[in-house]
Amino acid sequence: MSRILTADETAFVRGRVIFEDADIIAFDKPAGLSSQGGRIKAATLDDLLAAFERGGGKRPRLVHRLDRDTSGVILAAKTKPVAAFLGKALAGRRVKKTYLAIVTPGAPEPPQGRIALPLRRVSRGREVHMAVCADDHPDTESADTGYRTLAASPGAALVELRPHTGRMHQLRSHMAAIGRPIAGDARYGGALVLADAAVPRLMLHAAALEFPHPGGGTRRIEAPVPDDIAGLTRRLGLGEV
Repeated sequence: MSRILTADETAFVRGRVIFEDADIIAFDKPAGLSSQGGRIKAATLDDLLAAFERGGGKRPRLVHRLDRDTSGVILAAKTKPVAAFLGKALAGRRVKKTYLAIVTPGAPEPPQGRIALPLRRVSRGREVHMAVCADDHPDTESADTGYRTLAASPGAALVELRPHTGRMHQLRSHMAAIGRPIAGDARYGGALVLADAAVPRLMLHAAALEFPHPGGGTRRIEAPVPDDIAGLTRRLGLGEV
C-alpha cells in the first residue's frame, strides 16, 4: 500500500522533476534524500513516487539508485515494460553516467585515466563498504571507472567520473584507492574541512545520464550543479561549474 503523502511532500517531489514523458520521469535528487529504504526512518524518493500514482495503484519505479548524500539525475520508469527495458540497458552497459566530484589533496596522477580495480563488500557491524581486492578473491566484483581532471588547485581538484560498471560505492572506493578520496566522504577518507570550512556533505553529483529511450533513439538528461558544490568549487579556486 502506498504511503499517504502530505501536500508539502507532493509539491516537493513534483518540483524535483527535470524531465517527463509518457515512459519515464527524471528527477534531480537532492543530497540527504535516500533513493530507497534504509536505516534512516524518513521519506525516501521511492516513497515520494506515490505522488505520481495512477489508477489501480500503478506508480513509477526507480530503475537505479544514488547514495543518500549524492545529488543529481535519477530515473524512474512509468510502467513495468519500460522498467524492464531500462534494466536491460543498465545490465548491458548502454547507460552512460557522468558525475562531478571534488577530490583531495589535488589532481589525480595522471590527470586522466581509467581505474580498473576489483572490489568486494566488507561488513563491519551494520556498516557496509567496498574494498579493493585481488582478482581471484571469492567475493570479487569487477569495477571500471574513467576519470578526467577538469580543474586543479593546491590541495583539491574537480574531476569528471564515468563509471563503466555499477558497483556499490564504486566511485568513492576507486577514488580513495588512487589516493584522491572525494571530499566529505568520511567512510573512505575524504577531507571534512576545506577552504577553512566544514565540507557540507559528500561532494559527488550525478551530472548527466544518457540512455536508450524505450520510444527509440537516445536521451541525455542533465541536472544542474547544486549550490553547495558550486560554492566550494569557487572557494577552492576551481572555477565555475
